[in-house]
Amino acid sequence: MQKEYYVPLSDIISEYSLETIYCPCDPKNIKIKNNDINRPGLQLAGFYEYFDSGRIQIAGKAEFAYMEQLSEEKRIAAFANLFSQKPPAFIVTRSIELFPEIEGLAKENEVPVLRSSQSTSEFMAALIAFLNLRLAPRITRHGVLIEIYGEGVLILGDSGVGKSETAIELVKRGHRLVADDAVEIRRTSNITLVGSSPDNIRHFLELRGIGIINARKLFGVGAVKVTEKIDMVVEMEIWNPEKVYDRMGVDNNYMSILGVKVPYLTLPVKPGRNLAVILEVAAMNNRQKKMGYNAAQDLLDKLGLNMDSDDNITDIT
Repeated sequence: MQKEYYVPLSDIISEYSLETIYCPCDPKNIKIKNNDINRPGLQLAGFYEYFDSGRIQIAGKAEFAYMEQLSEEKRIAAFANLFSQKPPAFIVTRSIELFPEIEGLAKENEVPVLRSSQSTSEFMAALIAFLNLRLAPRITRHGVLIEIYGEGVLILGDSGVGKSETAIELVKRGHRLVADDAVEIRRTSNITLVGSSPDNIRHFLELRGIGIINARKLFGVGAVKVTEKIDMVVEMEIWNPEKVYDRMGVDNNYMSILGVKVPYLTLPVKPGRNLAVILEVAAMNNRQKKMGYNAAQDLLDKLGLNMDSDDNITDIT
């Protein structure tokens, strides 16, 4: 059974400095479970088909301008119908002055009423992005996530293969650590994965023979990041002389994580290989491919060869 995630209303109030007009209880105990929001113009006009009462309701100038045109009796009835649906919160934007009946109806139906000074569109865009991130489907995988030249590289591999040591070398070369050992991966859209570290181990690294270090305190705040988009996956494995490794890179290999395809490559590890430099090149090469240039295909074209590329997908979920 898939775990259900939620955001406490208190986090939204804190994040956007919202004014609390009325709240029936501690906002920490009000759980927002839906990442969709709604402007209740149609509902205030009386249309409730397809209405989702689990969404936060946001009202701005348009809704209040419409309500001002109604008689007091109709206006009260419209707000009464809306609050009777018991949405998780009713938020007014642009610091608009509330109609006198709103607070009373909110108390009657125990619906939190909040107010923001931001414009409606600006606030909605920010809140949707916030909820998409906080309520995104997620998994945790053993590995290292590091930003290399702006590319988020997820490094996987068995324990002891050298993931953390490679991460330290990359940090020393100016790149930024996001997570070590446990990477929490969230699907924030149908094409985007964002990785982060669990709060309790953020910025910590384990180096065998040395122990635990804090990358932020050792290398400075410029050496770490809190979150990063995952642009490619690199699986490190001990070099197997009997295995044939890709030497051209013509085929497109992907790993499917939470239904999102991410470019994937296998990096064989053996003494003498500078893994940090190889990963830097892999990150830059991945960026070039996204910009439309494939070096392997370019070489084949210059040699007059034509090889079809295949998409190979590995699903780890």
